[in-house]
Amino acid sequence: MNTFLSMYKNIYFVGIGGVSMSGLAEILFDNGYKVAGTDVGLSDSVKHLLSLGIKVNIGHKYENITKDFDLVVYTAAVKEDNEELKAARDLGIKIIKRSELLGHLMDEFKLSVAVAGTHGKTTTSSMVSEILINAGFDPTVTIGGNLKSLGGNIQIGKSEYFVAEACEYCDSFLNFNPFVGIILNVDCDHLDYFKTFDNIKLSFNNFAKRINKNGYLFIDKANKSFDVVTKDINCSVITFSITDETADYFGKNIVLHDNGKTSFDVYYKNSFISHIDLEIPGRHNALNALAAFAACHTLEAPREKIVEALKNYEGADRRFQYKGVYKTSKVIDDYAHHPTEIKATLKAAMELDKNKLWCIFQPHTYSRTKTLLNEFSEAFYGIDKVILADIYAAREKDLGEINSKMLADEINKKSNNAIYIGDFKKIEEYVRENCEDNSVIITMGAGNVYTIGENLIKLQ
Repeated sequence: MNTFLSMYKNIYFVGIGGVSMSGLAEILFDNGYKVAGTDVGLSDSVKHLLSLGIKVNIGHKYENITKDFDLVVYTAAVKEDNEELKAARDLGIKIIKRSELLGHLMDEFKLSVAVAGTHGKTTTSSMVSEILINAGFDPTVTIGGNLKSLGGNIQIGKSEYFVAEACEYCDSFLNFNPFVGIILNVDCDHLDYFKTFDNIKLSFNNFAKRINKNGYLFIDKANKSFDVVTKDINCSVITFSITDETADYFGKNIVLHDNGKTSFDVYYKNSFISHIDLEIPGRHNALNALAAFAACHTLEAPREKIVEALKNYEGADRRFQYKGVYKTSKVIDDYAHHPTEIKATLKAAMELDKNKLWCIFQPHTYSRTKTLLNEFSEAFYGIDKVILADIYAAREKDLGEINSKMLADEINKKSNNAIYIGDFKKIEEYVRENCEDNSVIITMGAGNVYTIGENLIKLQ
C-alpha cells in the first residue's frame, strides 16, 4: 500500500453498508487491514460484511469510536454533526471522505480506469470490468451497482488493473489520478453544489487534467463541452461517438430490436473492426458499450474477448433491469433520475413490443427537481402514462418550494399524460385498477421506487 494507506492499520467506516463503502471495506480487509463500521440496518451488504468477519455496529453512536482506530472514513450522506464523527474529532483520529480513500486506493494500481459522466457510469464501468475479466486481466473492481457475474459490486484482483466510477458531485473525482479516464457526457446537474453549468464543465476539465500524462482520456467527440473539458490537458485524447464519424471510434449501423436488444458496428480510424450485439436496449447503451470498447481495445484486450463480454453483459442492478411480470405486463426498473437519462431510458423502452408504456417516477432531491423543472416536464413526452410519487429527499430538507404535484402539472402542460398520486400503496392500487394487459411498467428514480414494481409482482 502507498505512503498514505501504509500509515493506518485500523479503519472505521461510517455508513459501511453503502454500495461503494462496503466494497472499499472489503478490499482493504482482504489486504490485511482491520476494518469495522456502522450502518443503520442489516442490509444485504452489511450481512455480507458480517459473514467475512468484519464487525458492523447497527446505529450511529458516539461510543462506537475508540482510540484503537487510526482512520475514520465517511460518505457524503453522513452529516457533519454525526455522533461518530464527533467522537473521532474528540479523539484526534484522522477523518477522510469516501472519495479520498478511493483516490488513495486507486493510486496503488498502475493501470486504473475511472469512468466519469453525469450518467452512464455504472453501466460503462460494469462493461469495462466484464471485458477486462473476460480477457484475463484480473482487475480489482468497485462499481456502483451489483453485477450478477460478480455476485456483488466488487472483485478483488491480483493485477495492476483497477476499475471504478468517478462521481463529479462535490468534486469527488478530483481525488483521483487515473491512467485511463472516460467521460461519457457532461450535463447540468447537482446545481445545489456547482451553482452553474460553467462550474460543472470546469470540474470535468480539472478531472481530465488529473489523468496520468502517459495515459488516456476517452471522450464523446459529440459532447458540446468537448473543447472546454479537453483544454490544456496533458494526456492523450481518444474520441468515440455514435453521431460524429470523425471520432477515432465510431458506432455505425445501430439497430434497436423490438425484443430489447441492440446491435451496431465499430469503426476505428474509418475502418470496420467489430460487430457488437448487446442484450440491453437503447442508443445510449450503444454509446456506453462503444466507450468501453475503445478503452479496452486501447488497453490491448483482444477484440474477440471484448465482443464476447459485451454480448454476455446482462446489465447492472437498477439499470433497465427486468424484474418480472405483473399479470401480462413486463415490469422494468431503472435508476434514471436526470432528464437526459429519463429520455434515453424511455426511448429505449418505446422500442419494446408492448401495448402501453407506463412510467412510475420518483423525483430525487428537491434541488434537482426545482432547478431542472422545465427539463423534467419535457422528459416524459411520448409515453402513455407517467405516475408521480413524492420526491425522495435523500440528503435534503423540504423547504416547501417544489413538490411532485407541481411537476405533474408542468408535465401536463407539455404532454398531458401525468398523474400525481404520491403514496406508494395508492400508486400500486391505481396500477392494479387501470393498467392494460401486455403493457410495460417502468419504475424509475434513484430512491426506493423499485419496491412498487416488486410489490406488484409479488402481491398480484
